[in-house]
Amino acid sequence: MSIVNFTPASAFLGGLIIGLSVIIFFIFNGRMIGISGIASNFLNERKNRIDNFLFLLGLILGPLIYKIYTKQQIDISISSSLILLIFAGLLVGIGTRISGGCTSGHGISGIGRFSLRSIIATITFMIVGILTVFIKDII
Repeated sequence: MSIVNFTPASAFLGGLIIGLSVIIFFIFNGRMIGISGIASNFLNERKNRIDNFLFLLGLILGPLIYKIYTKQQIDISISSSLILLIFAGLLVGIGTRISGGCTSGHGISGIGRFSLRSIIATITFMIVGILTVFIKDII
């Protein structure tokens, strides 16, 4: 097994940028970052709607700006059926409600606050993700 995509410098820099973003978001907004929470608040609440919209827009524009700046091709292909993707999306939405947050909220913001609930949730996400890869390869 060779490690083809081992990029510690860029991974470290990316982690620093994400961590700094969490701190800046908290300082300016007084709340933690979690994609599902921000998306839910954008759709369901009037308070902070513009902030939530700008955050979600940044998630879309960020990779596009990166692509333009670095002139690298970002190849994304969807190999599953649309119905399967919709079903998977619904399961993710249900899971974020049951766990009280999404992977980004628990993994980035929650662990940074040393939240036991977030640490347990993130460990659970990771274990299930790893098992899913192994099950997918077996099937």
